[in-house]
Amino acid sequence: MLVWLGIPGIAAALAVLFVLANRRAAQRSGLAADAVGRRTRAAALLIFAWCALQGAAAGSGLLARFDARPPLLALFLAAVVAGAVAFGVSRFAAPLVSLPLAGLVGFQAFRLPLELVMHEAARAGVMPSLLSFSGWNFDIATGTLAIPVAALVAAGRAPRWLVPAWNALGLAALGMIAVIAVGTAPFVQAFGPGQVNAWVAYLPFVYLPGVMVAAALVGHVLVLRRLRQAAPSTSR
Repeated sequence: MLVWLGIPGIAAALAVLFVLANRRAAQRSGLAADAVGRRTRAAALLIFAWCALQGAAAGSGLLARFDARPPLLALFLAAVVAGAVAFGVSRFAAPLVSLPLAGLVGFQAFRLPLELVMHEAARAGVMPSLLSFSGWNFDIATGTLAIPVAALVAAGRAPRWLVPAWNALGLAALGMIAVIAVGTAPFVQAFGPGQVNAWVAYLPFVYLPGVMVAAALVGHVLVLRRLRQAAPSTSR
């Protein structure tokens, strides 16, 4: 039950946060009320369309056609990564870079409860154990450290190296997850039949890569953009 409710629950929270963050970014940019409303509606439409598209792909069974060539699940995962990076560097995402750095860092704390849910999924035999923190997934460190790092940034006490180091750690953890996800894919099974990552092809688990991995990657790209614009020790 924790897994069935946790995955869509965290995804829904991130979707709402995405809309609110865009609204706040538009307000900080000094836009008129009608322009703020348009951006908020655009953000809501974008995240709704993205969730609906992947929900339809998983619900229809398309992503579970592991015998297709190329595997549709592989194309979906590649699209998630490419789409997240493209959005993160896009002009539409530019206002999000102006949000407080402490907020951009602290946002990634969602990865802590996510990792707890994933650990429960592995314990229940739904997900390969390699993808949990009992295996080779170290992403729980990123989510846990996001809390004190964000607090230090907000207080203006973060050394200049802290945020870049934390951001690099988070990207490395995502990279490790990507390698394991590919290796445990049903059409690869590099770690044997006991470590097969097929659950993300089905609802509601498709939102793990489609929303949560995408959100984490976008968040790191936004932090990189922010670090290029201002010193990491400021929270505004």
